[in-house]
Amino acid sequence: MTVEGPPDITGLLAAWANGDEDALSRLMPLIYPELRRIARLHLGRRAAGHTLESAALANEAYLKLLRAGGLHCENRVHFLALCSQVIRRILVDHARSRGYAKRGGQAERVPLDVVPFGTPAQGIEILALDQALESLAEIDSRQARVVELRYFGGLSVEETAAVLGITPVRVKRDWKMAKSWLYGVLTAE
Repeated sequence: MTVEGPPDITGLLAAWANGDEDALSRLMPLIYPELRRIARLHLGRRAAGHTLESAALANEAYLKLLRAGGLHCENRVHFLALCSQVIRRILVDHARSRGYAKRGGQAERVPLDVVPFGTPAQGIEILALDQALESLAEIDSRQARVVELRYFGGLSVEETAAVLGITPVRVKRDWKMAKSWLYGVLTAE
């Protein structure tokens, strides 16, 4: 009797990158719980009355990945980094489709974790966060990427460090600096 080892996520990612569309179908049951966790994390930050559910957000991410075809990912963490970008785009697109950019006061608010001084953020518009991240990327692309991976991807400090090829200490510094910069931009009158 042979005992099967854990599924080869890296092998499935490589097969998908090489055009094996069925590899994504075999990969998703292994990664889907993580997508749902990331989706729940984001939806838990949103104000009451939002219309997205974690399953719908995870499913939409899966569909976007499926439509994108075989994208190159080295391992599980890199795949989750890609998922963080997809989820960010879905949330921004959803906010835009709801017309939040035009209605100001009715804008969807999401917390930006905790500001550097330990006070909870009052909440920000997801579209404003997206625009601020784009501005931050022009100044410091690595800090913007750290925010994207940590905030939108739900990656840990260690996972973020692995994706970016930097130390966890550098991730923590970048995370702190980026949050401080974003807080200043997003709360400026």
